[in-house]
Amino acid sequence: MKKETICVHGGYNPKSGEPRVLPIVQSTTYSYKDPEYLADLFDLKQEGHMYSRISNPTISALEEKVSQLEGGVGALAVASGQSATLIAILNICKSGDHILASSNLYGGTITLLSVTLKKFGISISFIDQDSSLEELIKHVRPETKAIFAETISNPSPKVLDLEKFSLFAKEVDLPLIIDNTFPTPFLCNPFEYGANIVVHSATKYLDGHATSIGGIIVDGGNYNWDNGKFKELTEPDLSYHGIRYVKEFQERAYITKARVQLLRDLGNCLSPLNAFLINLGIETLHLRMARHSENALTLAKYLELHPKVSWVNYPKLESNESYKLAEKYLPLGASGILAFGIKGGRKAAEEFLKNIQLTGLVVHLGEVRTSVLHPATTTHRQLSDEELRLAGIGEDMIRVSVGIENIEDILEDFELALRR
Repeated sequence: MKKETICVHGGYNPKSGEPRVLPIVQSTTYSYKDPEYLADLFDLKQEGHMYSRISNPTISALEEKVSQLEGGVGALAVASGQSATLIAILNICKSGDHILASSNLYGGTITLLSVTLKKFGISISFIDQDSSLEELIKHVRPETKAIFAETISNPSPKVLDLEKFSLFAKEVDLPLIIDNTFPTPFLCNPFEYGANIVVHSATKYLDGHATSIGGIIVDGGNYNWDNGKFKELTEPDLSYHGIRYVKEFQERAYITKARVQLLRDLGNCLSPLNAFLINLGIETLHLRMARHSENALTLAKYLELHPKVSWVNYPKLESNESYKLAEKYLPLGASGILAFGIKGGRKAAEEFLKNIQLTGLVVHLGEVRTSVLHPATTTHRQLSDEELRLAGIGEDMIRVSVGIENIEDILEDFELALRR
C-alpha cells in the first residue's frame, strides 16, 4: 500500500463481522482457556496479549501502522515522546556509557540527555551537526553507544544531513537514532537514508489535534547488534529464563527487548484511548502534512518580506541554509514549523504575542491550529546562554506552528499583530 492508504487502513484488518473502525480495547487483562498457552506467553514463545502494560490490541494496531509508514520491522508505543527517547536509549545504554547528540534539539530532550540520564550514569556530548565527517568521528569514545539527532530540529528548523550522519554511524559502528517528529513518516523516512531507530512524539503531528500524549519507537531492523558492544541483546536475560534477544528474535531483537524488558519494568505505557485518538489522527496525516507545509511556506515568504521582521528560518525558503537538504530529504514539504525574529528583540516579541488573536500562545506544536511560542523563556528556559546559542535560539525568536486554517486568515492575524 502507498502511504496515503496505510494512513487509513494500516495496522488494522477487521475480519468478517468485526468493527470497521479500530475499537478501543479498554481492558487491563485478557482471558485464556489453556494454561500452557499463557505460560508460553510469559516465556515469549507465543505472540499475544498478557497485560495491557506490555501490549494491547488497540495500541498494537497503532504500532503496526506507524511501523508500516516508517518501513520498520516493529514499533513500540509508549506514554509520551520523552518516554520514547528514554526507552530508545536505555534499551542499549547503561551506567558508564556515552551518547553523542546534535546540539540542535528540543529543550526537553536536551535536559533529558544532559541532566536526567546523567543520574543514570550515562554521559552526553553535544556535537555540531554541520561538522565534517572527520570532525564528528573525533568525538567518539570507546564507551559511546549511540548517535542521536532530529530530522528537523526544534525550535529552529534545521534539516539534518541524514546520509552524512548515517555514514558517520557506519564508520564508527554505532546505531543512529533519529527523532522524526516534525516531518512524520509521510514527509520523510530516515530508514531510507541509513538510520537504525526512529522515535516520535506522537503528541504532535501524528495525533495532530492536541488531544493525546504519546510516543513511538520504530525499529529499522538494520543494525548488527551482535558486534560485541551490546551484550544485553546477545547474552542471556535472566528475567526471561536466559533468552538471548538477537538469537531468538533476530532483526526484531531491539524492539522486542524494549517492550518485554523496559516497558515491563518502567511501566510508561500508552493508554488504549490515546492510542485510538492518535490512530484516528493518522488517518488524515497525509492531508494535513501537505496543508501544514503549504501554509508554512506561504507564511515564511510573507514574513521574509515584512519590514518589521529581521530574519525568517524555514527550510523550504530558497534563501535558507537548509534549502538544499530540504529539497533532497523533504521533497513533499518541510512540515509546519518555522521561526522568525522581530526587530526590537524580546520586548517587540512580547508585544507581538500579546496582539495575536486567531493564533494561540500555547506550549504545543504540530496540530491543526496555528500557534506561537517564545522558546528562550519557555521550552528552552532551563538552558544556559551558551546552550541557547548552540541551539540557535535568540531572545527575538518566535516559533510558529502553522496550522491548516485558511492561509489568508493566518496572514491577516500576523499582519495585525505586527502592525500593533
